[in-house]
Amino acid sequence: MADPKGFLNHGREVAQTRPVGERVKDWNEVYVPGSLLPIISKQASRCMDCGIPFCHNGCPLGNLIPEWNDYAYREDWAAAQERLHATNNFPEFTGRLCPAPCESACVLGINQPPVTIKNVEVSIIDKAWETGDVTPQIPERLSGKTVAVIGSGPAGLAAAQQLTRAGHTVAVYERADRIGGLLRYGIPEFKMEKRHINRRIEQMRAEGTRFRTGVEIGRDLGARDLKKRYDAIVIAAGATTARDLPVPGRELKGIYQAMEYLPLANKVQEGDYVAPPISAEGKHVVVIGGGDTGADCVGTAHRQGAASVTQLEIMPRPNDERHAINQPWPTFPILYKVTSAHEEGGERIYSASTTHFEGDEDGNVQWLHLAEVEFVEGKLTSKPGTERKIPAQLVTLAMGFTGTDRENGLVEQFALDLDERGNIARDADFQTNVPGVFVAGDAGRGQSLIVWAIAEGRSAARGVDRFLTGASDLPAPIRPTDRALAV
Repeated sequence: MADPKGFLNHGREVAQTRPVGERVKDWNEVYVPGSLLPIISKQASRCMDCGIPFCHNGCPLGNLIPEWNDYAYREDWAAAQERLHATNNFPEFTGRLCPAPCESACVLGINQPPVTIKNVEVSIIDKAWETGDVTPQIPERLSGKTVAVIGSGPAGLAAAQQLTRAGHTVAVYERADRIGGLLRYGIPEFKMEKRHINRRIEQMRAEGTRFRTGVEIGRDLGARDLKKRYDAIVIAAGATTARDLPVPGRELKGIYQAMEYLPLANKVQEGDYVAPPISAEGKHVVVIGGGDTGADCVGTAHRQGAASVTQLEIMPRPNDERHAINQPWPTFPILYKVTSAHEEGGERIYSASTTHFEGDEDGNVQWLHLAEVEFVEGKLTSKPGTERKIPAQLVTLAMGFTGTDRENGLVEQFALDLDERGNIARDADFQTNVPGVFVAGDAGRGQSLIVWAIAEGRSAARGVDRFLTGASDLPAPIRPTDRALAV
């Protein structure tokens, strides 16, 4: 145990963010560089090393949290990163992007603020990169088997790294021009600078993983050809079909899906554009959707110089604190969150439904009409007399995703079965109805968190390894049927 009295002697402290006026003028990460390390030992000491650590259940990766908290408290960074990497291929991603269900399950959180697990995690891995403790793990011998991974998001990368280290020859196919999937083009630079992806990709290259960008399976390369080339295939193409908003005026110019808007801002940071083809500069921006992707749109609009930013959410405003009966510990509660993007300004409107858009004579969106909604007999219903309009010269739709891409022919060419939710069906080993073809991540699970994606990639890798060799020593932290601990 780190410090038997740590949770009594020290309160919760989190990473310090840079002043709003400073950070909205650049695209660097919002946190003050180096602000965590001076406080992280005390924060790690708050871990109680519980007899039954529920944080293990909160995280699908099964992270050994009390162990690396103890090492972080003692500042044994080499041992800490070894324990961290034992269950997580990419802690620098999860430590920045995960909403930390492990903290919701922290036993200390029953009557005190929980341990800052996420901050401890990112401190350990950043220190490990700084000291050179993160090195390629090159397999001692090759199996002679080949694997294609379709998609280079967290699930695909995790599966690829696990299989490469098991001795298989792995090639990752990515339809975009750079590796990373949503990590590369869906996550703004101010949440995670892309240098973190780049150095991890270089580690994987050194281990032997091969990468093929600009190749979309189903369009550029057919499923039949891919099956001929490889002994096994992992589909980790994500759930990229965005939910639309079929209301009058949807066809107006200036209304975009979030994933049409966000990648362009990231491409500016990559040097592909001087200015983004879609910009919020000087415009009244409305973001429809109250989740993390919506917050990413809010922060991006602030940095592009929007005249105003309004975020709409159809559901009621969540509670500030966990409800003891409706959302009991250790479930992952739905709470009112103020992200770094929300700290930077803008208005948030809850219980609001868009009725239609209004444009000018040139077909550009100018106004968004909305109405308040309430639950009536379990259904969301518009409240009479609450209709109003707000200025909207740029609208982004961030309402989630409905399933994997069906338009590129991947599902049909492989003749894959789908489940009742439109995801690719798989068995207990993550194998589809087609022998040798596996699925991991959102393509099989549906839209989920980054920790679930990595856990899926690791678990699917075990299924592939067993398919290729008859047995496997690779870990499988979850089953395809496992779900988050929630009410």
